[in-house]
Amino acid sequence: QVQLVESGGGLVQAGASLRLSCAASGRTFSLYIMGWFRQAPGKEREFVAAVTYNGGRTYYADSVKGRFTISRDNAKNTLSLQMNSLKPEDTAVYYCAADPYGMTSTQAMGAMSYDYWGQGTQVTVSS
Repeated sequence: QVQLVESGGGLVQAGASLRLSCAASGRTFSLYIMGWFRQAPGKEREFVAAVTYNGGRTYYADSVKGRFTISRDNAKNTLSLQMNSLKPEDTAVYYCAADPYGMTSTQAMGAMSYDYWGQGTQVTVSS
């Protein structure tokens, strides 16, 4: 098993940047595909970004492509999400997720594909 703890959320104005982190503990971090998801009030949890085991491939939702960057440091057991040019519609609770099994790019974008989740960190973007 792996335990995940997110940090870095906060309240910012539109156009600002934030960097989210997800600290992993437990089983070897590099054995997991990692993803970021978010959930706004009254909405379903949606995919944001994902990265493969060694960081070789990344996937992004169209809504964040070009603004967000996912990365991982397997030596430090850390997943990051650099968020630039934030918009009010980015307001949500952001979750990191992990899964040890290989998956297609389509599967990597699905919340149901991930077995392990953090508690989330709130990101609020004011206009």
